[in-house]
Amino acid sequence: MMTTPDEFETQRRKIIQGRNRMLGLVLAGFAVLFFAISIAKMSH
Repeated sequence: MMTTPDEFETQRRKIIQGRNRMLGLVLAGFAVLFFAISIAKMSH
C-alpha cells in the first residue's frame, strides 16, 4: 500500500504536532518546578 504525498504530509504534521505538544508540556512542567522550588526557598 503506497501513501500519496498528501497523506504522507498529513501524517508528518500529526507527528510533529504531537512532538511539539509534548515538548510544551515538558517545558511548562520545568517552569512550574522552578517556580515551586523558588517559593520553597523564599519561605525559609
